[in-house]
Amino acid sequence: MNLFSHPFGIKLHLNVAKRQTLMSLCALGIAVPMLASGQASAQTAMQSLRQNQQGLEWTDNFDIATENITEVNSSEPTLSPQTADYIAVAIDRYQRIVQSGGWGTVTPGGKDLRIGAKDPRVVELRRRLMASGDLEQHAGLSDTFDSYVDAALRRFQLRHGLIPDGVMGETTVQTLNIPADVRLRQLETNLVRMKSMSGFLGDRYVMVNIPAAEIEAVEDGRVRSRHTAVVGKIDRQTPILNSKIYELNFNPYWTVPVSIIRKDLIPKMKQDPEYLAKNKIRIFDWHGNELAWQQIDWNTDEATQYRFTQDPGAENSLGSVRINFHNEHQVYLHDTPSKTLFGEDYRFHSSGCVRVQNVRELVTWLLESTTPDWDRSRVDGVIRSAEREDVKLKTQIPLYLTYVTAWANADGVIHFRDDIYDRDDLFYASESQARL
Repeated sequence: MNLFSHPFGIKLHLNVAKRQTLMSLCALGIAVPMLASGQASAQTAMQSLRQNQQGLEWTDNFDIATENITEVNSSEPTLSPQTADYIAVAIDRYQRIVQSGGWGTVTPGGKDLRIGAKDPRVVELRRRLMASGDLEQHAGLSDTFDSYVDAALRRFQLRHGLIPDGVMGETTVQTLNIPADVRLRQLETNLVRMKSMSGFLGDRYVMVNIPAAEIEAVEDGRVRSRHTAVVGKIDRQTPILNSKIYELNFNPYWTVPVSIIRKDLIPKMKQDPEYLAKNKIRIFDWHGNELAWQQIDWNTDEATQYRFTQDPGAENSLGSVRINFHNEHQVYLHDTPSKTLFGEDYRFHSSGCVRVQNVRELVTWLLESTTPDWDRSRVDGVIRSAEREDVKLKTQIPLYLTYVTAWANADGVIHFRDDIYDRDDLFYASESQARL
């Protein structure tokens, strides 16, 4: 059974938000198309949110010089034994918000707003940020986008996994306009997930939170390092499982999975017959004989009968290192040559494996306490050599691939992420309650 096996899922994805968001837009006098079965509202907004997220990039080292948002990041792990208690406190807080009428919305559309702007929508933004505790009440309801609003919006963006640029753009507005009762149900669902955990996770372990596209290396109950990740696409999902990391492959070859041969390589070869050569991918039969691409009929699935191997190097899809763990899904953690993907809001691009930013830091941590004579300089040296080397860990490290879309920390900071794989089923829960 998975660590977070859950008797009833939840779909924050805007199912519940559907009608409520539409009603909010209508109340603001904004024209919206009507959807069948009365389910109009949040779905369109959420789809737009996802689409907008897919096109954004930012630099990997985005520094925020605002003191009052440092509490957003905690040294406590997401899977802390106390996290369920923190979520329970957050639920009590959000119940009061919902009972008092929730929070208002920010009018969508119009130009992006940032510090220095003067606009009537800034008043709406201030009210919304005050309702969720991101902006202090004493900041007032001026229509000027000042440093207080800038800091509060960055804090909100950080809590929701958005680029903390302090810009009130379309994606941020859509996230602001997700109703409070949807967020409440999201917290309730994740409380069940946290309570379903039992047992000792380990003195040292790695946790991948799929919806957050984030990795934590945890040691003695504290986060040693956090890493931005890229995880599976909606149609090629990263599995939820518990396992153990047992091996590292430096400068690895990449054997292309059959699913990628079928879905990616064959279409790309139809478009460009030089694709394999450009990416240093070679074809072998299962006796080890190398084939030329001309020997394969690319108009059929014949290619799936062969082994496609990409040589180590700058173009290799696994980057400089692969981190192996026991599983039946043929997935693993790895480096990547596509570093810019780590700078996006939307980081669901892989075929199920997990790409790791700053992978050398994670690899060094995995090795330093389990396999003698390995340190950062040796890791760097092996990668620099470009030569293949496999290292078995003397002590295997627990790994948890989890699905957490809402959590809170000791400072009372509440985090939310998009229910990217539709596992939260909030709409179904809401409809069931309405029929009772």
